[in-house]
Amino acid sequence: MHAEGDVRPRIAIFDTTLRDGEQAPGFSMREAEKVRLAVKLDELGVDILEAGFPIASEDDFSGVRAVAKAVRRPVVAALARAVDADVDRALEALDGCARPRLHTFIATSDLHLSHKLHMSRGQALEAAARAVARARRHVDDVEFSAEDATRSDVDYLVAVVTAVIQAGATTVNLPDTVGYSTPDEIYKFFTAIRARVPGAERVVFSAHCHNDLGLAVANSLAAIEAGCRQIECTVNGVGERAGNASLEEIVMTLRVRPDKLPFATGIVPGQIYSASQLLTELTGEAVQANKAIVGRNAFAHEAGIHQDGILKDRRTYEIMRPEDVGVPKTTMVLGKHSGRHALKARCEALGIVPARHELDDLYRRMIALADRQKVVHDRDLVSLWSAMKRVPAARPAHPVHHAPSGARPAVAALRAEDVPAAEEAGYGYGV
Repeated sequence: MHAEGDVRPRIAIFDTTLRDGEQAPGFSMREAEKVRLAVKLDELGVDILEAGFPIASEDDFSGVRAVAKAVRRPVVAALARAVDADVDRALEALDGCARPRLHTFIATSDLHLSHKLHMSRGQALEAAARAVARARRHVDDVEFSAEDATRSDVDYLVAVVTAVIQAGATTVNLPDTVGYSTPDEIYKFFTAIRARVPGAERVVFSAHCHNDLGLAVANSLAAIEAGCRQIECTVNGVGERAGNASLEEIVMTLRVRPDKLPFATGIVPGQIYSASQLLTELTGEAVQANKAIVGRNAFAHEAGIHQDGILKDRRTYEIMRPEDVGVPKTTMVLGKHSGRHALKARCEALGIVPARHELDDLYRRMIALADRQKVVHDRDLVSLWSAMKRVPAARPAHPVHHAPSGARPAVAALRAEDVPAAEEAGYGYGV
């Protein structure tokens, strides 16, 4: 949470995993699953939780209603097009919510207006203002989003934003809907809009960046620097096409680099990994292995030079501690790039104490096995040692620490403070 005495500007985290994230193929959830994830997002500390698009289906409506009743601390948002029926249905779904937000949107780019909506600029502006005003008659918290904002004519977009603020919008979200922009463009875009819109200081500006070019997080950070105080994102970066800005990457960038980005959030970082794992469990869609912060390799080390550095001082190759984001421990992967430091440490954790010449022999056998099967597990190491000593393979003398089920490979999990210094490092790549 925001620490007492912390004077850094506060960035509101608007989580749309349950709405935009669920629109990704394979990520749909049942009502009970939505509620379960919503409770976890509450524990994670998100400020706003977008629960769904009530007009889309009866299931979406009931899901929003269930989430709105299940969590009381965060603001719960429901999405609606700038159409009376949508707004009314979203308001109905939010009935009884402790902190409701109506989130209405309409496209503002000429491309969308002409080819998708078949509307004039004037008609779209009128619809946007009417929807915001209709929502404000029922709730005090109304967000307006200009779909495809970054490809819209700036003069027209200024007119639309001015109109919705006058109609009562409290948050104005300007999405990079197709992930087309670059960070420098995002910074100039938000700076220009905020400077030109009358009453801009009365509302919160928000960014919603898609990841089609892999720039969603970078663009979100640029938006913060340009004055946005709400960022829309998802757990694991899930969402339409290539996904949305990753919540965990934004939050941890702000935490790790306060020298460059002096902003705070209310996210509880120790809940990040469990939220990621829960989403994977509910959807059956795994996180890519090298995903920043929550991928199974994010805190895993196989290269001998890296393992040597980690065993001496974890700061050599880790810019954050795994436990900071809820990952149990740094993982030392025994593979063909590993060195004797890591092998000796793992042996001692398993109750194996080889002499120097035995360690050399075991190391050669381990590398040969790694060439065949990539990863050498604890059971493999015990078998190799038993074969060397010509005794039956036995169970490890000490408990073996494995990563959580379904999260990371069953490889050696080590704590540097448990491991004495070794004399020789391996050759794995150090860059």
